[in-house]
Amino acid sequence: MDPQAELRILRAAYAKQILAAANVVDARLAAAFAAIPREDFVGPGPWMMLRWWTRDYVPTPDADPVYLYTNDLVALLPERRLNNGQPSLHAHLMHQAAPAHGEHVVHVGTGTGYYTALLAHLVGATGRVTSIEYDPELAARARANLAPYENVEIIAGDGTQVPFGPADVIYVNAGCTRPAARWLDRLAEGGRLILPLTSDEGFKGGTPEQVARSGAVFRVQRNGAEYQADWISGVAIIPCDGGRDERSEKALAEAFARGGWQKVTRLIRDAEIPDERCWLRGDGWCLAYD
Repeated sequence: MDPQAELRILRAAYAKQILAAANVVDARLAAAFAAIPREDFVGPGPWMMLRWWTRDYVPTPDADPVYLYTNDLVALLPERRLNNGQPSLHAHLMHQAAPAHGEHVVHVGTGTGYYTALLAHLVGATGRVTSIEYDPELAARARANLAPYENVEIIAGDGTQVPFGPADVIYVNAGCTRPAARWLDRLAEGGRLILPLTSDEGFKGGTPEQVARSGAVFRVQRNGAEYQADWISGVAIIPCDGGRDERSEKALAEAFARGGWQKVTRLIRDAEIPDERCWLRGDGWCLAYD
């Protein structure tokens, strides 16, 4: 059988396995995972794969792309422990973000572009993706990898500061201690923000069961002047350059220690919310309970 035909069969099986691991039923998302070659975005093989039982990287036996079609992290810059993220987590988060044909997605933390390519597939030729990467080396690799994708624009810069037009989805792939005001301002009506919040305490030890060991992802949806917010996942992810500061990190660590992130129902801006209704309070915003 032709090697490319074999890879197409492999990717179709991989897509089913990834969505099953994410407990997601989504035909469009499965088609995206089946269509996008992961080997186009992770550099030449053999590849370094992160194995959880050793907490270290193990090389693939050779450069056969078959090894990439598992629910594993693949090193992009192993010396810095920067990886292509776990496919099942992204399947879950993309399903929650629900990018539709024709929509504008802003991808903050594009890495080398694999998940950006999936988003580009989901919005189709009539949609577009604004892809932002802080690290210049990764941004250069993403620009080369995504050159065939005409509906993607790559920007090297701080994802909390780069200007962009109204977004139907803002998909953040780095751990923040607060939402950037620009993200909330630029969400279109009905727009969805996928927001990972992570405490520095998450990188200092603790047991795997503790959400504070890593963080929590919230889905924020704009409805007029209001923002619905729901906890959708735990997460372990690299910190977001530009999206962290000492004061908000301290408040977030205290909120994780108190618990209750699963009860959050809304993000409120520029309002005085009683402490008993506020899970996490920031400068001019609050993640609150009803």
